[in-house]
Amino acid sequence: MFNKNIKLVIAGLILAYAIYQFIEGQIGNGIFLILLAGIFVFLYFRNEMILLAFLRMRKQDFAGTQKWLNRIKNPESALITKQQGYYNYLKGIMSSQTNLTEAEKYFKKALKLGLSMDYDLAMAKLSLAGIAMQKRRKREATMLLNEAKKLDKQNMLKDQIKMMQQQMKKI
Repeated sequence: MFNKNIKLVIAGLILAYAIYQFIEGQIGNGIFLILLAGIFVFLYFRNEMILLAFLRMRKQDFAGTQKWLNRIKNPESALITKQQGYYNYLKGIMSSQTNLTEAEKYFKKALKLGLSMDYDLAMAKLSLAGIAMQKRRKREATMLLNEAKKLDKQNMLKDQIKMMQQQMKKI
């Protein structure tokens, strides 16, 4: 909604007004304003459009996910590096339904920019392994599968990894 730098400026202005409220003796207003400034700082690190896109993705609403992602006009300037990684991760998931070459590009860019959670890294590498396997690049697919297996500490992707390894043996 707002540019990342505008969010910090708004948070700073609200924080300054909160300090003024403390000086004036309005403690309750000051506390509320500090919490309000905290929301803008939170949204600096977690983009609201990406959060809403993830909510749509959880409900398997791909059209809604695409709609929220399209609202981010210039991801390089509007998002911090980790958010750009998740933006490309979501774009990769969306385009893996139709265009594998484009999905591969988005997943590689997401891995380059970085993802915070090991599960997301494992999922991106598993998706890349599936794309490599479909393009008959067995060595690259095996390497990516092993990396995904190492990153999947809670064994949430265990079945998908086993299934993909079974398919690799057939190639």
